[in-house]
Amino acid sequence: MTVVATLFVVGVLLLGFEVLLPGGILGIFAGLCLLGGTGFAFVEFGMSGGLIALMVAVVLVAAVLYFELAILPKTAMGKRLFLKKAIDGKSSPKRDRDYVGAEGVTLTALGPTGYIEIDGKRLEAFSRSGFLETNVPVKVVGTDNFRLIVTPAP
Repeated sequence: MTVVATLFVVGVLLLGFEVLLPGGILGIFAGLCLLGGTGFAFVEFGMSGGLIALMVAVVLVAAVLYFELAILPKTAMGKRLFLKKAIDGKSSPKRDRDYVGAEGVTLTALGPTGYIEIDGKRLEAFSRSGFLETNVPVKVVGTDNFRLIVTPAP
């Protein structure tokens, strides 16, 4: 009985400290302790004792998660731990698709990825036609994620 209780207590404590040290490692160890305690209960006390231990483990996990997600954020310590504000802003004043059709020049060799300059701005680009030397005039023909797709300008 003491092994089962010890594993449950250690599991609940590790699950509680998971809030302070995120990353999942403590949560994994907590789950292993709770499963180990339930397994020991099945071995020591049979089917009925194991099922009772399993229900206790589920209730303990639910109680800890309720405390961490519903009660802790309202406490003074929780207000310092949890982020309440959202960051609002733009990553670029001009979207990549706005450059389609624009012409520029290669700043680095595109082999096939490198940098080009359009209107005095340095932008990442991908050469659809393979390797391009520096100072080659290019035309933007499309976008792909966060880079421009270019071909040599006619």
